[in-house]
Amino acid sequence: MITASQSPAQTISATAIPRVNANGEHSYKPGLEGVIAAETALSHVDGQQGELIIGGFPLELLATNATFEEVVYLLWQGHLPRAAELGTFQTEMAAKRTLPTALIHLLEAAAAAQVPTMTALRMAAGAVDLDSVDSDSTDSDGHSQAQLILARLPTIVAAYWRLRQGQAPISPDPALGHAANYLYMLTGNVPSAAQVRGLETYLNTVVDHGLNASTFAARVIIATDTDLTSAVVGALGALKGPLHGGAPGPALDMVFAIGQLARADAYLRAKLDAGERLMGFGHRIYKVRDPRAEVLAQAAEILFRTGGDPALYDLAKGVEAKAVALLADYKPGRNLQTNVEFYTALLLHGLGMETDLFTPTFAISRAAGWLAHCFEQQATGRLIRPQSRYVGRRERTWLPLAERT
Repeated sequence: MITASQSPAQTISATAIPRVNANGEHSYKPGLEGVIAAETALSHVDGQQGELIIGGFPLELLATNATFEEVVYLLWQGHLPRAAELGTFQTEMAAKRTLPTALIHLLEAAAAAQVPTMTALRMAAGAVDLDSVDSDSTDSDGHSQAQLILARLPTIVAAYWRLRQGQAPISPDPALGHAANYLYMLTGNVPSAAQVRGLETYLNTVVDHGLNASTFAARVIIATDTDLTSAVVGALGALKGPLHGGAPGPALDMVFAIGQLARADAYLRAKLDAGERLMGFGHRIYKVRDPRAEVLAQAAEILFRTGGDPALYDLAKGVEAKAVALLADYKPGRNLQTNVEFYTALLLHGLGMETDLFTPTFAISRAAGWLAHCFEQQATGRLIRPQSRYVGRRERTWLPLAERT
């Protein structure tokens, strides 16, 4: 359910403003921090306890056991699918993965211009339903359109990645699931069971996370009664911003720069002495270890010890332990712990992805959450329309153009 004169030289303190002032206006919350703007049954984030619940399941249970299709079905339908329901859902998704030729041409033009992958994804997402009859018409519950969007995003990313490398896109294989198809379309090789499980776990882990910036953007857009494609494009635009999209790549770069555990202490101390952040540590919400980091650390260990580079995993674990210890010394009382970015970078690297694919791969998963939030928002039938507080000047004097100096 959606809840509903200062001069430029003056500073407004949010804490000094009453909840409702004499004019009946609600209090100002910069960035809407602490404001409950929606009710959701999709995910619950407890930053104090380090808990993440998705669709009623603890993250640790759901992410490591379910396929991505099962998690999507759970978020969209409210329950885990039965065998027949899952089979139908997988078949419907498989039928929608192939891109229309015109969309491939758009990606070719973007690749020729060396457009960054996230920018190309945002551009192509706006044309994801190019071959549909009418993007503003909806099926009975909107799920067919949602399937089309979700099914095609991995195809877009994989096709664009290959085009930028001077290689031809690979068509999706209808015999493969969502995660397996993405890896197959990137490389042309059918992935191993360990690789598929690693990616499934990652996609499940980041599929939804409360009312973050991109999810809120999607809900604001869909609340105007527009189409799902518009909401997803808006969410992608929000995710593309570095203050929201995060930086998994630099976390991995730090591990590579350290190279061997004996160098970790000196390297990390130099960063902290210079006032620099340690990428992959600290979170705005979590005051303890990010539960997603724990799940992805375990997934990375399984992947790296069943065909990857176990030495790299061991180095990352050692760097993590040293970083957490030093952060406790340098920033006492803040309890800066490992966040989702640290092991995201390691796991996706272990799956053969370069850093330019990290955020687009996140988007491939989070789109399922965006769409689920769109369904919730549509059910409320409520436009999201907060108020602003005017802090500009009043009673200015109008001067004709010729008299202005």
